[in-house]
Amino acid sequence: MNHRTLLWPGLVWLLLFFAVPLGIILLISLAQRTPDGAILWGVSFKNYLRLLDPLYWLGPFGNSLGLAALATLLSFVLGYPVAYSIARRSAPVKNLLLFLVILPFFTNFLVRIYAWFILLRPEGWLAWLLRSLGLDLALLGSPVGVLIGLVYGYLPFMVLPIYAALERLDFSLVEAAHDLGATRWQGFWRIIFPLSRPGVIAGAVLVFVPVLGEFLAPKLLGGGKVPMFGVLIEEKFLGRVPDWPLGAAMALALMGLVSLVLVRYFHHLKESRWVG
Repeated sequence: MNHRTLLWPGLVWLLLFFAVPLGIILLISLAQRTPDGAILWGVSFKNYLRLLDPLYWLGPFGNSLGLAALATLLSFVLGYPVAYSIARRSAPVKNLLLFLVILPFFTNFLVRIYAWFILLRPEGWLAWLLRSLGLDLALLGSPVGVLIGLVYGYLPFMVLPIYAALERLDFSLVEAAHDLGATRWQGFWRIIFPLSRPGVIAGAVLVFVPVLGEFLAPKLLGGGKVPMFGVLIEEKFLGRVPDWPLGAAMALALMGLVSLVLVRYFHHLKESRWVG
């Protein structure tokens, strides 16, 4: 069988369920919304020009960018020690720990975020514990509560790539560095971390990109008080005052930004392989 024939099922699938819907979104983004909420078909770039308004970039998009960066940073700080610890374990323990890392994926993301909604509400035991410690913090409906949900939801996407990089690392290089007088800190920064950097970059992309367009966690845990770009897009399509053309333009603009991040990542990956 010709190898090109094997490509047709995948190409047809991508055409029907990716290219065609994306084309429809593009057509909607070029249309206009009438005063009664209907779509006036045509070719206009007014919706994209409206996105230049600081109201969008300094508000919802600024919040999305900030929370995505913080979620990525916290995921790295929490995930790197976990990945390193797993990589240094024996095979049976390593397999068990990896199973525990991916165990949350057996439950729907909506269910897991709703569980945090129950935990963070004022009647929840977490809020009660904080009040007993003298910390009367309103986590639900705050950026901190949204950040907790985002880090919890996407932490495994940081742990797994870093673990994959560390698991292939030859730790005899670290032992040799120690024999030559390097401290543990020097051995980490000069050997372990540079060799695990591809996993760190991959994990950062896998966390930053989906969090940038996330709407479920901000919607439930933010309660509408933490505006993010993904939530704004969802409201433009399903809100009380829908504006499909503007929502479609927002979605495509966000997709374009994400594409730039992915292109930069793959370019860096190609350079790393070339140098290697």
